[in-house]
Amino acid sequence: MNPDGGRSSSASPPPSASLGASGEGAETKEEERCGKQVVVVLVGPPGSGKSTFAEAVVAGSNAGRPWVRVCQDTIGNGKAGTKIQCLKAASDALKEGKSVLIDRCNLEREQRADFVKLGSTLHADVHAIALDLPAKVCISRAVSRKGHEGNLQGGKAALVVNRMLQKKETPLLTEGFSRIMSCNDDGDIKKAVDLYSSLGLSDSLPSGTSGQKSKGPVQVGIMKFLKKGDTSSGPKITLSDSKAGQQNPLPKHEKVEARSTCSMEVEKGLNDKKENEDHAKESDSDYVGSRTLAFPSISTADFQFDLDRASDIIVDTAADFLQKFDDLRLVLVDLSEKSRILSLVKEKASKKSIDGNRFFTFVGDITQLHTRGGLQCSVIANAANWRLKPGGGGVNAAIFNAAGESLQHATKKCADALRPGTSVAVPLPSVSPLQQREGVTHVIHVLGPNMNPMRADYLKNDYAKGCKILHEAYNSLFENFASIAQSHIGKQNGKSGAEMPAYEGTSPNDTKMKREDNHGSERMKKHKLIPPTVTAKQHNDCTKANVPNYHDKSMTSSAAPNQAREGDNKKSGVVTSKTWGSWAQSLYELAMNPEKYKNTDSILEISDEFVVLKDLYPKAKRHVLVVSRTDGLDSLANVKTEHLPLLRRMHSAGVNWAQKFLGEDPSLVFRLGYHSVPSMRQLHLHIISQDFNSTSLKNKKHWNSFSTPFFLDSVDVIEEIEQHGSATTSSDEKVLAMELRCHRCRSAHPNIPKLKSHIASCKSSFPSHLQKNRLLSSSTMHIDCT
Repeated sequence: MNPDGGRSSSASPPPSASLGASGEGAETKEEERCGKQVVVVLVGPPGSGKSTFAEAVVAGSNAGRPWVRVCQDTIGNGKAGTKIQCLKAASDALKEGKSVLIDRCNLEREQRADFVKLGSTLHADVHAIALDLPAKVCISRAVSRKGHEGNLQGGKAALVVNRMLQKKETPLLTEGFSRIMSCNDDGDIKKAVDLYSSLGLSDSLPSGTSGQKSKGPVQVGIMKFLKKGDTSSGPKITLSDSKAGQQNPLPKHEKVEARSTCSMEVEKGLNDKKENEDHAKESDSDYVGSRTLAFPSISTADFQFDLDRASDIIVDTAADFLQKFDDLRLVLVDLSEKSRILSLVKEKASKKSIDGNRFFTFVGDITQLHTRGGLQCSVIANAANWRLKPGGGGVNAAIFNAAGESLQHATKKCADALRPGTSVAVPLPSVSPLQQREGVTHVIHVLGPNMNPMRADYLKNDYAKGCKILHEAYNSLFENFASIAQSHIGKQNGKSGAEMPAYEGTSPNDTKMKREDNHGSERMKKHKLIPPTVTAKQHNDCTKANVPNYHDKSMTSSAAPNQAREGDNKKSGVVTSKTWGSWAQSLYELAMNPEKYKNTDSILEISDEFVVLKDLYPKAKRHVLVVSRTDGLDSLANVKTEHLPLLRRMHSAGVNWAQKFLGEDPSLVFRLGYHSVPSMRQLHLHIISQDFNSTSLKNKKHWNSFSTPFFLDSVDVIEEIEQHGSATTSSDEKVLAMELRCHRCRSAHPNIPKLKSHIASCKSSFPSHLQKNRLLSSSTMHIDCT
């Protein structure tokens, strides 16, 4: 490869040789062009060689151009720092006439944007060097290195590389780079180092791109790499067995380490391959595929659940399930032939004498079982996150990526969130690549218990509770699968799903809709106050395989009105755009039946038109809600001109409570408003103090939902409805992912703790648009909404 796009570094002409034009104007133009500093933005995951590249250029520079390496791992006095610190150091170096190497991952466009802007502002050329080495190489290096500046090494590093590669965005000239150079192997990297080391003060490099591969899928990370397709010798990543209680990096009981291949490993791999082929031969027909569930181990990777306990639960729940059904089969899938969980399950299933043709393990990619492994499975399970969103790496990211956006849309129709121990079955649209390529008709999202202190719902190693939740998770998963399989059998026999024999136990929907206080968390916001419910639409759309329908005989209090309203909407031509998950029904239930909860501490006021209650997870010192009691007002999208009197009275109630709080603490400042697209059903007005001093404010989404245009001031909403008959709302979730900025001075901050620290001392005035009758303080004591 020629790294500089057709001109070798050794043959680069000196500045004088490139002055082909005569005349004073041409000379001046060339001097301006050649005197620029260069900002080189390195792009690559941990282990790709960014630091080695930067150090080599700095140490090897022999042409007089001074280079400065700006490394986020060491920017904080030898310790890891922030992006803001990197920007300042780069700015200082450029102002001193030095060129800069930005040594951080920069895998996403957003992460690179500020450095591109800095270079442009200070009139420097901005180059990107993408270190596009194979994931296998990066993981091997990251795992085996010692004494890394950022302490990213061992098994933890392997997982980080995998996650980061899922979000990688290839740098483009349209971002503002004048030159992009891609290095695909060590030879390319050496040429690039030589090129930049020999760059003189007056030298410049041609614009454009070089070395980029054609666009294709992002490199897969450790999970794909761990599927050993070859048995060549040399360093490679393997999953080693871990003893119970052993202190390992993430995940707790699966340690990633570098070691060489041995003959026993090769023999085991060949045996596993033969076993896979044998099972694949048995599943060539649609008949068998529709009766087969492929599922990964739940909670044993990122959630760090003990492998021995997990394998006991898998075998026990599978054995109980298979006793009830003679024609269904279960397949536990893992990418690695050395997976500890596969070995344990295989051994324990054999001891229990479970039929090996109906319950077996399979080594392969769960998103490519048919095309790569010859195993036909119409239903696969996903080890989901509670948000039911893509990302995070591992199985969840792989399934969402393979299924395409259609799975995201289908999931959103079925549920907004999961609690540990539950699952939801999602019919996969026919347009999904996963159905077209692999024949997968359903994805069952399931959430297990978490033993990882860095993740939500940490159980603090309470394995009594954890084992109970994992049992519930697998039971819920298998029940959903049974319903889907029976529905398929019913269609083949010309019967409806409701005519098929029922599975003995609770329906998948009943299991999914359980809400127990001991599993509560912030994402179930306010649901602890209210019994959970399920809408009729959600039940019909996402549990078509349920048999029988246990909700037909006793419709819950929120489902019945919702069903009736859907019928009314159809008659009137109104289309309801949002399907509410069961946990999101809590405010609706409270608004319709406030007398059930009047003795709780959360209820502050009850009237015929609204209820005022404390936010159970307040995002500030004072945070209350005024909830409408009008059935049919789910959110601002349903509000019309005839609802203006109600909105004004809700606003007045909010002002009254804000004034009461100001009497207790005059230092507070309040803002009244609505979320553009709320997460909870039933129109509600937020009255929130602007200190944002609360432990419940934990992430970017929390902050941006109150500090960006996503939060609509009550005064503006009323005014817009008066003028146009409805309020303008936006469902663009990108707003919630914006960078963290102070709501007063608009300064940017890298994380929530630093943002909160800044807010506590920020004395700047609020933005001018908020000062115009949008804030309530001890000096105003009134917000006019007439």
